[in-house]
Amino acid sequence: MAEFGKEDLSGSTFDWTDLSGSVFDAASMSDTTFRATDFYRVRMRGVELFDVDISGEIKGLVINGVDVTDYVQQELVRRDPLLGRLGPDDREGFLVAWDELERLWEGTVSRARALDPPLLDESVEDEWSFIQTLRHLMFASSSWVNRAVLGEAQPFHPLALPWDTSPPMPHLGLTVDARPSLDEVLVHRRERQADVRRVLEGLTAEQLASEVTPEGEGWPPPRPFAVKECLHIVLNEEYWHRQYAERDLAVLERRDE
Repeated sequence: MAEFGKEDLSGSTFDWTDLSGSVFDAASMSDTTFRATDFYRVRMRGVELFDVDISGEIKGLVINGVDVTDYVQQELVRRDPLLGRLGPDDREGFLVAWDELERLWEGTVSRARALDPPLLDESVEDEWSFIQTLRHLMFASSSWVNRAVLGEAQPFHPLALPWDTSPPMPHLGLTVDARPSLDEVLVHRRERQADVRRVLEGLTAEQLASEVTPEGEGWPPPRPFAVKECLHIVLNEEYWHRQYAERDLAVLERRDE
């Protein structure tokens, strides 16, 4: 177990580093960036938290003795009621949510097409480019619908893009560093959207109450998953990545002026 006392570690990068069980006492975390980092059971006492921007999956967030988790979720749903419809329990609910997501994404793609094409490969504040975002959604639907629900052994197109801190998965045959055009990505993206719609239109109550276990190497791993959970993940991926895309397109539009 390493101990650091009064060392200057500013500017350091901790990549796939296990800091669980660590104690930060009188440490400076100013201007720090955390990406895809777990904060399970974290306790902060006597901290100074100013100008902090947090986004991600948040449960059980207590600030000065007040659990603000429900308040944050309720406020998000108030701002966008679609968010409150992303956890349906029946076929009709899934189809209503998917219809709206597809409609919204068509508008987002149209917005992107109005930009100078090289901008669609540009990152905003180290986030994915617009084209990378679409490639990731190909990966998400291939994972949770084609592989998990439909049981396809190798559903991944080479242009599909896993999350940026994923472990190496050479067996999937992905070309992570590819630079495809928007039109090239949309061909395969729409194929995956059609697969999702086909599954949702054929849903039965028995299927929604069942579990599936993907076989062999791949993502998700070969363990049981509720069908409903798999489909909820796809809805949430589609919703949140569109939010991020819209946010970044606003920045790219200013660059294109």
